Amino acid sequence: MTTQFAANHADEKVSVELTREEALALTGVRFHNGHKIEVDARKKIRSAFEKAFDIAEDRAE
Repeated sequence: MTTQFAANHADEKVSVELTREEALALTGVRFHNGHKIEVDARKKIRSAFEKAFDIAEDRAE
């Protein structure tokens, strides 16, 4: 799965509210409750992009 994103939107901003642990997990800090914190943070970011921009998935295969 790939996504296509128009380059003319590169300067637009997206706001995502993350917990301190989620923000740290995205920088590479590891926590006792495993990979779940990082996964949750990535899901929040992905969801924010989908709401803010028209992201088309390329399902050509």
